[in-house]
Amino acid sequence: MTPGRAYEESPMVSRREFMTIAAGGVAAVTLSGRAVAQTPKRGGTLILRTWDPPHFDYILAHAYRTHVLISFTHSRLVRHKAGPGVAPGAFPIEGDLAESWRQTSDTTYVFKLRRGVRFHGKPPVNGRELTADDVRYTFERLLTEKGSTNASMYRSIAKVEATDRYTVTFTLKEPFAWFLDMLANPMSAAICARECVEKFGDLKKPESVIGTGPWMLDGYKPNQSLALVRHPNYFVPGLPYIDRVEMTVDEDNASRTAAFLAGKYDLGWENPGTINRSDWVQISETLKKRRPGLKTLEFTSNVVSDIAMRTDRPPFTDVRVRQAISLALDRKGIIDATLEGVGVVNGPVAAALTTATIPRKPGACSPRPGFPMASRRPACASRRTARPCSSTRWRPC
Repeated sequence: MTPGRAYEESPMVSRREFMTIAAGGVAAVTLSGRAVAQTPKRGGTLILRTWDPPHFDYILAHAYRTHVLISFTHSRLVRHKAGPGVAPGAFPIEGDLAESWRQTSDTTYVFKLRRGVRFHGKPPVNGRELTADDVRYTFERLLTEKGSTNASMYRSIAKVEATDRYTVTFTLKEPFAWFLDMLANPMSAAICARECVEKFGDLKKPESVIGTGPWMLDGYKPNQSLALVRHPNYFVPGLPYIDRVEMTVDEDNASRTAAFLAGKYDLGWENPGTINRSDWVQISETLKKRRPGLKTLEFTSNVVSDIAMRTDRPPFTDVRVRQAISLALDRKGIIDATLEGVGVVNGPVAAALTTATIPRKPGACSPRPGFPMASRRPACASRRTARPCSSTRWRPC
């Protein structure tokens, strides 16, 4: 936070408190040093280090540089819940644009939209109400637009119908257990307005960044900065509390490290608001002196290191080759050499996904306590991807 604003140094802000402040911004991130008081107050500026987007069309961009920004400006039907009762790595679903939904069969989902949701008050949409047709249009574009980068996530959709102004029905080709999670995905399921695509041809221009989210894009300087301002007609009454979000583009690690030490950024400079351990071990003592009110939380990152093998091409068509590669991996050695000795070995599901993976001891190099490595379980190596490890990061909170 900038000095003299509505926030103070300490106490620590919970994940729920930040999401109340952010109302849908970067998911699962907490504030760093300057925290809100017990009763949130309206006002203030959140300052972040982010990235220059290749463009702003999140359907055509396979880039977090675009998706992080869109998570501030757009809404989805449902979203992943955050808060002190949600453990890192857990992703329970809650409504966003949808006030309720029901699954009427294995392949049919019916969503009831909130009424009175308004797009940002910018042309060509000019603050009109969001309707079921916007949801239908968004998913039809996502599935049919040439170059749609995440269309595969929604290939189970057979059709989307706006059955009335506030009701959307999805019919799937087959049952898909992850369907709600795909709808909650901040990278691709944000709802847009047809008028923007029709006027601009696509959503690549900054002028086309018009959603129903808590903040509106207010300025963009290529390779320098982005700025967001509060959406005054956001559908959650009273939110967001923060008036402005300023994003600085800084691709030099030494520069952004120095800026964080000086208190310029309110979150860690990596995605999502974290500090890599290799940087943390170098700055932690200095940080205690420079920013004594800073609170941190250590957690297992859900960013994994993979070795992907094309099992449709030799030599990886031979399961013995894949087994040999798995046997040759010194997972503990990789953790020691690249992650300062702190990390977790993944099984078939990343260790950070706490509700889906098999529990294990922190830092253990076995898929789970009491089980041997893949060298004694060659069937594990037959999988398409070997996941050596997940790093453990520091997150300012």
